[in-house]
Amino acid sequence: MLKWKQLTRQVRMKHVNHQIFMLMILIITIPLLIISVIIYLFSIQAVKNEYQSSSNLILTNLSFNIDQYLQSIEKGTLNAQMDGQLQGALEQWTLADEDSGNDQMIVYGNIIEHFISSIEMTIKNVDSVQIYSGSRMFYSSNFNRSDYDVKDFTHEDWYTQTQQKAGGIVLFGAHLPFHRVNAKESVISIARVINKVGSKQPIGVMLIDIRLDSLREILKLSENRKRSFLIIDDKGGIIYNSDRSQAMTHLSATLKEQAIQSVLADESGSFYANFSGVDSYINFVTSSYSGWKVIQYIDEKEMTKQADILIKIVLTLAFLSLGTALLFMFILSARVTKPIILLSRQVKLVGLGKFDVDLSSDRQDEFGVLYQGIRKMVEDLQSYIERSATAKVQQKIAQFGALKSQINPHFLANVLESIQMKAVINGQRDISEMVGMIGRLFRIHIQTGKETVTLREELEHIRLYVKIQQLRFGDKIQYTERLAEDSTELQVIHFSLQPLIENAIVHGLERLNGPGLLEVSTVKSGNDMLIMIKDNGVGMDEEKLQHLQLRLAQSSNTLDEAHIGIKNVHDRICFYFGEQYGLTLYSQLGEGTTVIIRLPMK
Repeated sequence: MLKWKQLTRQVRMKHVNHQIFMLMILIITIPLLIISVIIYLFSIQAVKNEYQSSSNLILTNLSFNIDQYLQSIEKGTLNAQMDGQLQGALEQWTLADEDSGNDQMIVYGNIIEHFISSIEMTIKNVDSVQIYSGSRMFYSSNFNRSDYDVKDFTHEDWYTQTQQKAGGIVLFGAHLPFHRVNAKESVISIARVINKVGSKQPIGVMLIDIRLDSLREILKLSENRKRSFLIIDDKGGIIYNSDRSQAMTHLSATLKEQAIQSVLADESGSFYANFSGVDSYINFVTSSYSGWKVIQYIDEKEMTKQADILIKIVLTLAFLSLGTALLFMFILSARVTKPIILLSRQVKLVGLGKFDVDLSSDRQDEFGVLYQGIRKMVEDLQSYIERSATAKVQQKIAQFGALKSQINPHFLANVLESIQMKAVINGQRDISEMVGMIGRLFRIHIQTGKETVTLREELEHIRLYVKIQQLRFGDKIQYTERLAEDSTELQVIHFSLQPLIENAIVHGLERLNGPGLLEVSTVKSGNDMLIMIKDNGVGMDEEKLQHLQLRLAQSSNTLDEAHIGIKNVHDRICFYFGEQYGLTLYSQLGEGTTVIIRLPMK
């Protein structure tokens, strides 16, 4: 048991020794850590929001620029629908047969090839322009015939799609030129049927191949090591990729199937996903003109790089504060905490009532002054407790003796006055009876040395007193009792009801013209018992009643105040049972007075 107590003391000492350390952790290190986490989260979110906002704006602008470029190409192809010479050459070429003159066919061919050259000059980054008429293909003058291998192109997929559009634009994503031999650079193509002016009669098909340099020029200002772009068609085929090192033909090479479906199904959107093995932020928009989707992907680590640097700085500060707190704890423990713990042990002993503790100290600093002050305080406290205890005992004895001695002479004077009045009025025939009753009253009072008696004993005293008053006043005073069951064994303050009965007779019934009624009753109220003394005497007005109630609530420092009987009874009940018990008065002028005594049932 002794070892356990020693261990408990050691644990408590360690707890006290580390309180200041824990306080520093709580007010410096932990707040720094919390702040760092909050700053990190907010900065991460702010950076991401900024990237998302700027990315959406960039994508919208890029998509618009690409659409503008494609639309400019489409407008260039419209010239074929309005060029009369081209229309005539193509129409004659289509109608010509093998017997047609070579000179005329050369003229038609030159007209067609001249138109092709003009298209190359007006549209930027055109790789080649080809016009198909009949079974022949006219192509750019920049290439030799040996560069092309033209067979039956009318059954090729691109040609069929163009014919189905009947003059509308058809876009083909990145691909190798359809008929060029040994082509290595991919192009995108725009094709449309050339219809005869004023009709839907097809007289040829125009195919324009455009180098990917056009898309690179549009995207190059936005491309960097953080941002990269993909352009895909409506089937997920890759038209353009910022990363030229990756030879990809379909989006499935970079994204999971679920993400691909999301991109293909929606017009625009954004999400975080793994792109080519890198966690990335991905957003995309769909071109309203071409139907192509421009996809932007940003490495998530690049987005949050600055926030990561910031969190490292704050965490470093937090750990430095932790190291500072540890160093401060060791210094504080040796210089401050241990002396405080020793002093606290001595103070605890004083709190347990052991005043013979050793509070001497040879230190000359503030701790020495503290030890001397506490030693002086303990000496003064011990002296004060001894003086206070003695004074309190003497005060209680004096209070109870004074209260009881105030009532006895007052009662005796009133009784003797009653005897005198009776003797004057009726001669001496009833004096012996009254004196005998008085003797019985005094015997009851003198023989009982207890502070409390039962209500039954107190009522015996009251009945004798009332009989004496009835001998004096005759039938003017009627007395009744209405007692609750088991209330007669209630403990009451001895000689507490008689002053109240006397007040009811002297101040209430004696002044009444005609007979008066005096009633004593008891009522249970929760865990309390209420004793009610009621008369139908003259009563008192509201001002006098409030004054009397105020006097009951105030402390009594004099022995000669008015209504001393009621005040003394109230004070004795409060002293003995507690402040929640005592007297309450109710009165109305001309109707009587009721005094209620509240006492505990146990």
